[in-house]
Amino acid sequence: MHDLIVNLLFDLIKNMAIIAVAAQLFIMETDIFSQVINRRAKIKSKIFLIIFFGLLSILGTYLGIYIHDAYANIRAIGAVVGGLLGGPIVGFFAGLIGGIHRYFLGGFTAFACALSTTVAGLIGGIIYYYRSFDKISLNTGFLLGVIIEVLEMGLVLVLSHPYDQAYELVRIIALPMILSNSLGITLFINVLHNSMKKGQELMALQSYKALKIANKSIGYLKEGLNYSSALETSKIIYEISGVAAVSITDRKKVLAHYGLGMDHHQAGEGIMTKATKEVLLEGQLKVATNKRKLGCPVKDCKLKSAVIAPLKRRGEVIGALKLYKSEESSITEVDIELARGISELLSTQLHISSLEKEAQLATQAELKALQFQVHPHFLFNALNTIISFCRTDPMGARELLVKLSKFFRHTLKENHSLIKLAKELEYTSYYVEIEKARFGSKLEVEIDIPQELLDCEVPSFVLQPIVENAIKHGVSSKVGLGKVLVKARQKEQNLLLEIIDNGVGIPDKYLNCVIEAGHGKGCGIGLSNVKQRIQKIYGTEYGLEISSRQQEGTKVTIQIPYLLKGRESNGED
Repeated sequence: MHDLIVNLLFDLIKNMAIIAVAAQLFIMETDIFSQVINRRAKIKSKIFLIIFFGLLSILGTYLGIYIHDAYANIRAIGAVVGGLLGGPIVGFFAGLIGGIHRYFLGGFTAFACALSTTVAGLIGGIIYYYRSFDKISLNTGFLLGVIIEVLEMGLVLVLSHPYDQAYELVRIIALPMILSNSLGITLFINVLHNSMKKGQELMALQSYKALKIANKSIGYLKEGLNYSSALETSKIIYEISGVAAVSITDRKKVLAHYGLGMDHHQAGEGIMTKATKEVLLEGQLKVATNKRKLGCPVKDCKLKSAVIAPLKRRGEVIGALKLYKSEESSITEVDIELARGISELLSTQLHISSLEKEAQLATQAELKALQFQVHPHFLFNALNTIISFCRTDPMGARELLVKLSKFFRHTLKENHSLIKLAKELEYTSYYVEIEKARFGSKLEVEIDIPQELLDCEVPSFVLQPIVENAIKHGVSSKVGLGKVLVKARQKEQNLLLEIIDNGVGIPDKYLNCVIEAGHGKGCGIGLSNVKQRIQKIYGTEYGLEISSRQQEGTKVTIQIPYLLKGRESNGED
């Protein structure tokens, strides 16, 4: 008796080699395996699973040992694993297929075995809802096999007649079937887990390579896709990917080719291969498996296969990436996925680069528009001052016109948005001289700026509108001497420019909104314009602060980054 059980156990375990082969066959259906693991299986795939695991369940019966008018078998493995992978419907029908087949084989345990196989598949499917396949440990799989086989033995005892025969059968086959089915389920789970682990490691390696390439090439692709950026990017891909050669094209010509075949594959050549033209036309990845499909006209070209992926910007194909190999039919799934990943990352970089350029152009346009507000504003105020001199002091008006012309001559020469603080002070001084001519001894303007700060860069026309504001709305209404002080100091990494007047001040109710466009006196251009331009250039953490007391004066503080001007502005006239 003991020998019979041991022999039965070894025979069943020996037959489990077929289970391992079945698991490998299932993995070879990579697409379905991937769908199942990610729980994205479609109806067609679920039908495949039902048939596959149903047949595996039938195979489990034939791999069994006929004994006492019944079968010691490993039929439950197919039904249970089908349920664990595909859910209750897959498990139920896979078990039903195996169960019906067993029922028609006959014997006094036919009904009990058919029912238990169907229930086994259903149990596997129920577990599917509570735990994903990758979370089912080998211990859990083994325990599940034990529970299901104990259940099957119980059903055989309850539903099979005569009872004595059923009892004798269970006494012999219970241990071998419990152990063999539990080990079979564990084996199947282990094979699939190992495959998943290898797949994840491969994906991690591909992702690492693709991200490394993207990280290294991002600096070159900022300028878009051109001969220079394509060559540097090709070198990076070649070094990291390990392929024989890398080529990047636009829609009409080769931009760069690096690696094997550089002697005759050269930048500037038109696109020759049919496969590349199809990729550019259809926007889909293609694989050229041999030299004929590559279509290189050079007879002894050593490039013999390639994967070609489209480069896109906003969904439009703008070029192609080619990864070459020196052997025919040597493009692997790894190469294909790597090419797909790199092309998508490069496409994203090119798209971001395009957006950054558009944003820069938009910012420049906005800055230009803001600057255009300043010139007519300044001209209007200066002319008003000069007009007031025309009748009372024609010679003074003439001198002011000369100074005004000098100012605009400088303005026309100076096209930079950022200039030295010294230059900005010079522009401001022309306006101050015009106003001092108007106010005479009633106006004093003092500059208190350390010499070392004069080389700092500042946005052009950042001081003049604030000084103008201080004179026009601060000290002009004051009785007695009006003073304006312009100071500068460095505070940590920032440059602070302070314009302080002793004018009439700003009422508290206007203080918070006077810096916004349309809220100041006149058209409110001065303060708001300076604030907007500073924040366009440096960001919203920079700008203006205003403090004021009525009848005591106002202080405007401009905060910008402390940066030394790297280039010289235009020369003197």
